[in-house]
Amino acid sequence: MAAVPGDPYQLPRSDLVRAAPVLAAAFRQDPVWSRLFESEPRLDRRQAAFEAPLRFCRRYGRVYATSPNLEGIAAFVPGEQADMTFARMVLSGGVVSGMRMGMGLARRMMPVFQPVQADRKHNMIGRSYVYLLILGVAPEHQGQGWGGRLLRAVIEYCRQRGRALYLETETEANVRMYERFGFRTIKTITLPELKLPMWEMVLEPEQRPAAAPTQPRDG
Repeated sequence: MAAVPGDPYQLPRSDLVRAAPVLAAAFRQDPVWSRLFESEPRLDRRQAAFEAPLRFCRRYGRVYATSPNLEGIAAFVPGEQADMTFARMVLSGGVVSGMRMGMGLARRMMPVFQPVQADRKHNMIGRSYVYLLILGVAPEHQGQGWGGRLLRAVIEYCRQRGRALYLETETEANVRMYERFGFRTIKTITLPELKLPMWEMVLEPEQRPAAAPTQPRDG
């Protein structure tokens, strides 16, 4: 099987602790995450919120980085293993990260993301797909094409396996970027509690990115 474009750096376990702060910084200005974190002053708890899905994806899917310098990170899993069940979180080490995150933050997150999870199951029922949980680029490296490089690698991973690629995103700018790579919006929802929009998008396995920009919006 051919290598994915650019041979992305597959994150080893030893780099998980370094990767979480990169994502926490990448999503600092994100409308959803900034609202979730507005009453959480502790940086370590914010970082733990990203470390948990990284551990989950590393065990059940893949975690790609742009290089050992971790300019950007993408984490994804096969659709049939996308549910972050308690058993899977225990086996991946994500429960420990969740405990460090704290119950207060966990309680704020659950009602926000539960309908997103329900929609994913409904939108992709009976389909073979990969779920892109997160893609982020460190603020100092945004606008340099690192996000596009990661996304192309994930797309190629899916293309080689004949799987669709599914994701959610929180900003119209990101929607436009993903559309340039061939994604289409399945549904736009308003997140409960936060009253913010979320776009649910898919890239079909036969769809190839047409004239993808060299420097897409990252984060």
